[in-house]
Amino acid sequence: MTALWPWLVIGGLGMYHGLNPAMGWLFAVALGLHRRSRAVVLLSLIPIALGHALAIALVAAAVAAADMVVEATWVRAAAGIALIGWAAYHLLYSSRHRVRVGMQAGFAGLVLWSFLMAGAHGAGLMLAPALIPLCAAVAPIASPTASGALLIPLAAVGLHTAAMLAVTGAIAITVYEWIGLDFLRRGWINLDRLWTGALFSTGLVLLAL
Repeated sequence: MTALWPWLVIGGLGMYHGLNPAMGWLFAVALGLHRRSRAVVLLSLIPIALGHALAIALVAAAVAAADMVVEATWVRAAAGIALIGWAAYHLLYSSRHRVRVGMQAGFAGLVLWSFLMAGAHGAGLMLAPALIPLCAAVAPIASPTASGALLIPLAAVGLHTAAMLAVTGAIAITVYEWIGLDFLRRGWINLDRLWTGALFSTGLVLLAL
C-alpha cells in the first residue's frame, strides 16, 4: 500500500480533472455543437489532453530534478508553499484571468488553451505530494543517475493523462449525445471552490510533514 497510494492519487487527480468542465469536456462539447459533429468532440479531446499533459509534465520534471539535488524535506516544503500560494491566487484572481479561445480554434490553439488552463488551476502542483516519495525512492541524492528518475515522472504523466482523457471523453460524449448543456443552467457543483480548498489543505499537510 505504501508504494501504491501515490499512483492512486495520480490517477484519481486525473479523473477529477476530467470531471471538471473547465479542464476540457465543456469546450469539446461546445465545439461539437457549434460545428454539429461528434467527430469534432472526439478529435478536440486529443489536443486538450496533450496540453494538459504538457502542463503536468513541467511540474513532474521539476520535482524529479529537485529530488536529485535536494533532500525530500526541502522539496516538500517548497511544494507546500507553492500550493498555498497558488490557492491564494486562485481564490483572489482566477476569475479575472480566464483563458478564452474562440470556436474556430485549431489543434495548436486547443493545446495552448488546455496547457494554460491546467497551469492556471495548479493542476500539476497537486501531483507533487505523490511524486515526491516516488522520485525520492528511485533517485536519492546518493544516486542522481538512477534510471528510474526519468521513468517515474513519465509514467505519472501518462497515468494522469489517461485517467483524465477517459473521464473527459466519457462525459463529453454523454453530454453531446444525450444530456445536452441545459443541465448546467440548473446547477453544477462548484469544483473551483473545492479545488482551491484542496490546494490549500495539501500545502498545509506538506508543510506539516
